[in-house]
Amino acid sequence: MYERSSVGELVNQLRQELDRYSHGGKLPSSRALVERFRVSPVTVSRALAQLAAEGLVVTRPGAGAFRAESRTAPAPAGDTSWQEVALSVDGAADLVPRTVDASGVLVSLAAPPQGVIEFNGGYLHPSLQPEQAMGAALSRAGRRPGVWARPPVEGVPELREWFARSIGGAVTAAEVLVTAGGQSALTTALRALAPPGAPVLVESPTYPGMLAIARAAGLRPVPVPVDADGVKPALLADAFRATGARVFVCQPLFQNPTGALLSAERRGEVLRIAREAGAFVVEDDFVRRLVHEDAGPLPRPLAAEDPDGVVVHVCSLTKATSPSFRVGALAARGPVLERLRAIQVVDTFFVPRPLQEAALELVGSPAWPRHLRAVSAELRRRRDAMTSALRLELPAYSLPHIPSGGYHLWLRLPDGTGGTAQAFGSGRESALVTAALRAGVAVIAGRPYFSAEPPAAHVRLSFAGVAGVGEIAEGVRRLRVAEEGSRAHS
Repeated sequence: MYERSSVGELVNQLRQELDRYSHGGKLPSSRALVERFRVSPVTVSRALAQLAAEGLVVTRPGAGAFRAESRTAPAPAGDTSWQEVALSVDGAADLVPRTVDASGVLVSLAAPPQGVIEFNGGYLHPSLQPEQAMGAALSRAGRRPGVWARPPVEGVPELREWFARSIGGAVTAAEVLVTAGGQSALTTALRALAPPGAPVLVESPTYPGMLAIARAAGLRPVPVPVDADGVKPALLADAFRATGARVFVCQPLFQNPTGALLSAERRGEVLRIAREAGAFVVEDDFVRRLVHEDAGPLPRPLAAEDPDGVVVHVCSLTKATSPSFRVGALAARGPVLERLRAIQVVDTFFVPRPLQEAALELVGSPAWPRHLRAVSAELRRRRDAMTSALRLELPAYSLPHIPSGGYHLWLRLPDGTGGTAQAFGSGRESALVTAALRAGVAVIAGRPYFSAEPPAAHVRLSFAGVAGVGEIAEGVRRLRVAEEGSRAHS
């Protein structure tokens, strides 16, 4: 595999040397570039492809690479200031103004600068991803007859059947829609279940990406507190009565960010409360395949215990594979399924068939259970390493719950002195995140996980996106340095 840094370095070097050649002049051959820069032919090929994409180089099969002809002067910049008025007027009549804010999502998607330890990631490190198995699956899928044909809009039948079996209970393939990952499925679900301006009950704290979806759709997120056993049923019932909401979004298994597992006693209560309110429960079952080695048997999805169509189930293969392997599922029972299907078709038509066929090849291969077992063992090792490092380096940080699944820990920062705890906590979060980045470790502030005022300051630390336990120990050490620095300046 080529090194991204090598490609970037070669691109920069060649870009600097282009002025040596006249427009239309031929560059050295690929073989000459390989020998001169001591890189692989793949690296040279990719560097030339990048320069061609930038319009600096033209490649001609069999002839080589040439400096592109001189560019014409760029067109003068237009005046887009009129859009401020248009976009503001667009939401003027909304009961709840739509706000499209991706900042809470981008924090976990953005790659930190080189040398910064990535405690902000939301996906497995490349060393944990089943790259060979995915590549082999994609290759086998490419040889399937009709792989480039239009798939059924609901999804390839065999993949729908696999998801139905994974969910369990009485869920059938006919009640499953294949989606382009979990985020897309959540977007479809919220659009289908709640009209603009409506309240939607959410766990507090909860996944910022879901809050962003709700607000972009003009919905009003209403928080319901979570503890170590999941959402509090009495407060959930109160929230339904007070708001008249018809949707509750939850993550019963290893909730993001707390890691909470909805207790056996509360599972039935949540379904009963929603049913009595005439409401849907959107179950985001996002990390079932990232269970830790010591977790023991997992509870079934809520959808497997729901014969009445209360639960709209969302799951995905992405977290357990790669950010680019965006294949997920929506499962629902009753008339709502047709509404979900219609919205998905309008939004995306269908998930590309080659990706669906590759997913089938992957989950049906012997490599799939091996991969899940390896990830389960490694995530437990990383969780334990991070927990031990935090207790050693930052004993004042509160870690009330250590999850047996997922990829992160949720820490409460120690209270400060002076001013209200809440105001101080908000400032502490911001100061710590900034100081941590300066110290060489990227962490996520807790504030975006709350739809209302947070009760205290928190940070979320991921242990899945780093190279190994050595980086975890070093990252926590850097966080301690950042903590000391932020306290000194507060």
